[in-house]
Amino acid sequence: MAPHPAAVAAAAVSLAIAAAALFPRPASASGAAAVGVNWGTMMSHPINPPAVVEMLRANGVDRVKLFDADPWTVAALAGSGVQAMLAAPNDQLASLAHDPRRAREWVRHNVTANLDAGVDVRYVAVGNEPFLKSYNGSFINITFPALKNMQRALNEAGFGQRIKAVVPLNADVYSSPANQPVPSAGSFRADINSLMVDIVNFLHMNDAPFVVNIYPFLSLYQNPNFPLNFSFFDGRTKPVYDEGMVYSNVFDANFDTLVWSLRKAGVPDMKIIVGEVGWPTDGDKNANVKYAQRFYNGFLKKMAKNVGTPLRPGRMEVYLFALIDENQKSVLPGRFERHWGLFTYDGKPKFFMDVGGNGQLIGVKGVQYLPAQWCVFNKDAKDKYKDLPASVNYACSNADCTPLGYGSSCNGLSHDGNISYAFNIYFQTMDQDVRACSFGGLAEITTTNASQGGCLFPVQILSASGNVVPLIFLPMSLVLLVSVFTLI
Repeated sequence: MAPHPAAVAAAAVSLAIAAAALFPRPASASGAAAVGVNWGTMMSHPINPPAVVEMLRANGVDRVKLFDADPWTVAALAGSGVQAMLAAPNDQLASLAHDPRRAREWVRHNVTANLDAGVDVRYVAVGNEPFLKSYNGSFINITFPALKNMQRALNEAGFGQRIKAVVPLNADVYSSPANQPVPSAGSFRADINSLMVDIVNFLHMNDAPFVVNIYPFLSLYQNPNFPLNFSFFDGRTKPVYDEGMVYSNVFDANFDTLVWSLRKAGVPDMKIIVGEVGWPTDGDKNANVKYAQRFYNGFLKKMAKNVGTPLRPGRMEVYLFALIDENQKSVLPGRFERHWGLFTYDGKPKFFMDVGGNGQLIGVKGVQYLPAQWCVFNKDAKDKYKDLPASVNYACSNADCTPLGYGSSCNGLSHDGNISYAFNIYFQTMDQDVRACSFGGLAEITTTNASQGGCLFPVQILSASGNVVPLIFLPMSLVLLVSVFTLI
């Protein structure tokens, strides 16, 4: 979910053609796979939504999945031809579950009003991965009632045939046993099996799809013994055989484990949408541009060929995760969480995305930057090491220092470089307020680009929200506190 200049005349035409190959149109237009993107907005300096929508259109993206129904973002989709999946976040599940009137009000404000304004709403996501084990069952008893109330509200508003309520779920809701790790042994998680059976049958009865988030990167991140090449699509790994099917990558194996789980739940032909799939580019030793490009090149070629999976051959509908990097996402799952974007914080493509040898992404137009200045460590400061650890941790508790972590893009900086990075990222996050480049005299402003090697010291963009980031200091993140101390 995440932030991130088109050429003119003939160049613009050629790029648009390449982008059309990169993000194929839906079956109604060409029969090719339907590839959309997740558009998250958890960043300190958002790009103007209309500019983002123009970028989507320039790249041939005709569908987006959102994580809320924020009017500022959704309004930009009006008249664009881009289909939208709106969302009621997890913190709204309780009210939606306990009071059907809340669901009716939600539909009236977020569906009816947006349809009237020209937004092409296709789905309403009820929560987001509510059954993650890390939530400790917080949403177990309210998700299904909320889903039923939302679909009923859509039906009552006259949209039930066109717009479906769904629940995007993490792939951890199903699994195969450790002693039989093949798709055919898969079933829904024991603690929620009966609930999942009820949900999938309700979705199927309403002709709604199962929306699943599949992350080959996480298989690698969570298991140090996981075979690296099984995460990709280029056939460089030993295949897995199961019930006459051959699996050469974890995505297909994971998807077909869900297919088997649905079969066992009594809905073998249920439609499946991949709600999130992608690869991060920073924050972990395996989160880098090289691997991300390898993953997307293989995945998009697979989508363009409409090969599907062994159990479900043919066209698929998927949403790449994510559009633009989001520097305010929680890092509790991992430092890579802020680096899933296909585009950087300022709307620039991170890498060449190749489909058939031609495709290239087009960036966001018209992004404006703050002045070309950086905040760096003042090496001449008296008693410079006295308050240094506290100052660096203070900066990294209020800004994004994840590129400094082990295996990340700025991991190779010197001692002083680490300090300068922390000071600068805080300075930029605070809209280059001069008070944000003090640290008791340990820092100074320079007009010399402070970037070093492959480590970018960014200059922040002008926030399209029009809100200047105030100098309000957040509680120190213990996750970053420990790691930053090791840097100095």
